[in-house]
Amino acid sequence: MKRYLLLLLIFITTTSIAQDIHSSFENGEWFKFKIRYGIFTASYATLEVKNETLNGMPVHHIVGTGKSSGVLSMFFKVEDYYETYVDKTEVKPYRFIRKINEGGHTKDIEINFDHENKRAQVFNKKYNKKETFTIKDNIQDMMSSFYYLRNNIDVSSLKEGDEQLVNMFFDNENYLFKLRFLGRETVKMNGNKIRCLKFRPIVQAERVFKEEESLTVWVSDDDNRMPIRIKADILVGSINADLIAYKGLKHPLKIVID
Repeated sequence: MKRYLLLLLIFITTTSIAQDIHSSFENGEWFKFKIRYGIFTASYATLEVKNETLNGMPVHHIVGTGKSSGVLSMFFKVEDYYETYVDKTEVKPYRFIRKINEGGHTKDIEINFDHENKRAQVFNKKYNKKETFTIKDNIQDMMSSFYYLRNNIDVSSLKEGDEQLVNMFFDNENYLFKLRFLGRETVKMNGNKIRCLKFRPIVQAERVFKEEESLTVWVSDDDNRMPIRIKADILVGSINADLIAYKGLKHPLKIVID
């Protein structure tokens, strides 16, 4: 279940002087979330954007981590680690890494994308197995999808019920990921009121979800499109993730003043 939160938490350069034109985020951005299961604090998760190079190419290296804490960690241990390396002039992933341990369920996967030839090489390190798959145009990975949407949603014309579509490659399959706009709400964060856009991701989820529309996401209604809150209804309750700390925003955060 944790991977769906990180999913939501839980976008062509060849020289070191390339200009970064991403509109909603930049190097140095960092988020920390508290994830609660009912009344219990189940874990903490972070998302960070770093400035690095991959195969000599300047990229944004985005890292997501999650680890269980408190009493629940004694019964269900979670250690999740995600990475994506995306182009600096458009949100396009070159490499995606997923290394997880969720209650003994483990995965260690690296995916390298060849956009020109529409191929993805999947290296399953757990079984030392490499496979190549065909990918769709404008493909995103599990993490880069979030940054792609932050960068590309035109909120000026958003109407309730509108859907944003993203081609996403996950593990070894192509998926169509939808984000449905539910409206605008004001949400409290650390005692402040933040105007938010409310979305419902439509994903091909496992049976732990009651239905495909059990996930709700609130992002700031400003140029940052930063995630403020996530709620997931599952078979035995609900999981909530709230932003509790941040730094390195590209734009000033807009706070509602009463």
